Amino acid sequence: MSKHPLSQRWSNQKWRWLLPILLVLLFLTTLIWLPWQAQRMEANERQEQLIADTLWVEQAIQFQLDRNEEILRQVGKDIIQEKLSPNSANDRFRQLLKSNYEIHRIDWFDEQDKLINSTSESPLFESQQSAALQPNLSGPEAKSKTRCLEPILETDSKNSYLLSCQIPLVRGNKRDGSIVVSYRLQGILEEMAPWWFAQDNQISILNMDEKILADRSAGGMGKNVYTHTRQLEFSGLSLILRTNSNKTEPKLLSNLLVLSVVLLSLGLIWSLLALWRDITRRLAAEGALRQQVAFRTAMENSLITGLRARDMEGRLTYVNPAFCKMIGHPAEDVIGRIPPMPYWAPEAYQEYQERFTLMLSGSVPAKGFETIYQRANGERFPVLIYESALVNEHGKQTGWMSSILDISELKNAQELARQQQEKLHASARLATMGEIASMLAHELNQPLAAISSYTTGAINLIKAGSNDHALLQSALEKANAQTQRAGHIIRSVHEFVKKTESSREAVSIPNLIRSVLPLVELQAQGSHVHLQIQLEAQLPEVLADKVLLEQVLLNLTRNAIEAMAHCPPELRLLRIVARCEQAVRGESAAANNVIIEVIDRGHGITEEIAKQLFSPFFTTKTSGMGMGLNICRTAIEFHGGSLEHQNNPLGGTIFRFSLPVK
Repeated sequence: MSKHPLSQRWSNQKWRWLLPILLVLLFLTTLIWLPWQAQRMEANERQEQLIADTLWVEQAIQFQLDRNEEILRQVGKDIIQEKLSPNSANDRFRQLLKSNYEIHRIDWFDEQDKLINSTSESPLFESQQSAALQPNLSGPEAKSKTRCLEPILETDSKNSYLLSCQIPLVRGNKRDGSIVVSYRLQGILEEMAPWWFAQDNQISILNMDEKILADRSAGGMGKNVYTHTRQLEFSGLSLILRTNSNKTEPKLLSNLLVLSVVLLSLGLIWSLLALWRDITRRLAAEGALRQQVAFRTAMENSLITGLRARDMEGRLTYVNPAFCKMIGHPAEDVIGRIPPMPYWAPEAYQEYQERFTLMLSGSVPAKGFETIYQRANGERFPVLIYESALVNEHGKQTGWMSSILDISELKNAQELARQQQEKLHASARLATMGEIASMLAHELNQPLAAISSYTTGAINLIKAGSNDHALLQSALEKANAQTQRAGHIIRSVHEFVKKTESSREAVSIPNLIRSVLPLVELQAQGSHVHLQIQLEAQLPEVLADKVLLEQVLLNLTRNAIEAMAHCPPELRLLRIVARCEQAVRGESAAANNVIIEVIDRGHGITEEIAKQLFSPFFTTKTSGMGMGLNICRTAIEFHGGSLEHQNNPLGGTIFRFSLPVK
C-alpha cells in the first residue's frame, strides 16, 4: 500500500528543513563553545605564564644570593691568605652593599665568634641567634658549608625580617672565623622581583609554618584565582615563595546568542550602509573629478607660463596654449614628437642635446636653467625652464613636466636697471666733484699763480736784454712743472667724472689708491688733515670696476675728512690701510680677500645713527642727499664684497670694505 502524496511531500519538506536546522544548531553550538573554550585556554595560559614567571623569579633570587656568596667567599679567601686588612675588607663589604640593596649588613667574626668588623654600628643578634653561630659541625667539608638561620624580626623602624647566612672561614682543616651576610627579605622582593611582575601579582615569602615574612603587592592584593608556590632552598633552611595573581577569571559573554544575532544584523546593516556610502562617494568623486578637470583646463588655458609634459623617451605628450603661443606652433605640430624640436635654435643644438641626455639619465636640475628658443617666424627669445619628475599613483616615474617662462621682458628690465645704476653712479661722482669744486679752484690757483710769476719774470729778463740763460731756463722749467701739476689734477678729475661703461678688469690696489690720491690730498689740505697711507707688500690684484672703487674711496675719505673738521689739529689724521685678510687672521694660506680701511679720529657715529647709516636718503649733513654710503655699499656688494664700520678705539670711526682676490 503506497503512502499518501501529501504525507510524502511533508516528509520530503521535513528532511529539507532538517539540514538547515542542524546547521543553525551547529552554528549556535559553535558560537557558545568557542568563547567557553577561549575562556579555558586563556585561564590555562595565565596559569602557565604565572608558573613560568614564578620559576624565573625564584631562579633570579637563587642566582643573586649564590653570586653574593661567591663574592664573599673570595673576600674570605683573601682574608685567610692575609691579603686584606680589616679596613680593606670593610671597604669590599661596603662596595658589595652599594651594588646590592637587598643586603642589610655584613659582619666578620673571628674563630671565637667575636665581631672583628661590621658594616653597621647596631648589634645584629639576640642571645639565641648569637648562640646559633657557634660551630657545631664536624669534618672538613661540613665546616666549609654555608648555614642560613631562621629569619628574625628587625628591631628598627623598618619592621622587616632578616635572613642571615654564615660563610665559614677555614684555614686548612680549622675554622678561622666566619662572615655573616644579612638580607632583608622585603628587600629581596623589592630588588629581585621585576616591577612588571609585581604589578600583576602579589609576591610573598613565607616560612614552613606559612607565616608571611615579606610581601610585595604593587598592583594590589591577589585574587586567589591564579596562584603558585615555589620552595626557596637555602643551606640548612627552606622558605616558600608564593605568587598570587591579581587577575580574575575571564568572563564569558552574557546573552551570547542574542548578542550574536544583533551583531550579525548590525554587521549586515553596516555593510549595506557602507556600500551605499561608497557608491555615493564614488559618484561625488566622479563629479568632483570632472569639475577639477574643467577647472584645471580653464586654469591652464589662462596661464602665461608654458607647460609641457614628456614621457621617459623624451616624446612630447602635452602642451598648454601658453606654450604654443610662445613658440608659435600649434599643439598638433609638436605633440608626439621627439628631439630635435622645431622650437630649438640651431646655434644651441649642442646645449639642447646635452640637457636632453642628462634628462634621460635622470639628472634633472633642482634649479631652473636659462636657454634660447626660436619662434616659428625665426625670432629668438630667452626662456627660464624648471623641470620636475612626473610620478604615478604607484610611485613610479612616467616622465617629466616642464614650466617655461618667457623672460624677454625680465632681461630688458635688468638691462634698464643696469643702465640706471650706471647713471646713478655717474650722478654721484658729479655730486662729489661739485662738493670739492671750491677746493679744486683753490688748488689750481697756486700753480697758475706760480706759472704767471715765472713767465712774468722770464719776460722781464728778455725785455731787459739779460744774457743769463741759466736763470731764464730755471724760470721756464719751474713754470713747466707747475703746468704739469695743474694738468695732473685736471686729468684726475676728468677720469673720475667721465661716464664709462661698467667693466671689470684686474686692478692693483696700490695703483688704485695712487690714482685717487691727488683728489684726496686736495680735500685733506683744505681741512688741514694729515694723510697717512699704509699698504701691505705684494697685495694681490682684484677683478673690479676701477671707476666704482675710486668713487667709493673718494666718498669714504671725504666723509672722514669732514668728520674731523672740528677736531684739534693734532688729531686730524686720516689713515688708508690696505692688507690681506689672512694676514689679519694669522693664517698661512693664500689670501681670499683684500681689506681696505679708511680710519679717522673724528666725532664717531652714535648707535642711533648707525642703525640708519646705509639707508637711502639718510644724512646728517645739511647739504647732502644721503645716497653716498648707500651707493658705496651697492658698489662693493656688486663686486662680491662687503662694507661695514666700527668705532675706532682711539676715537673716530673705521670704515672697512673687502674685495675678493682675482
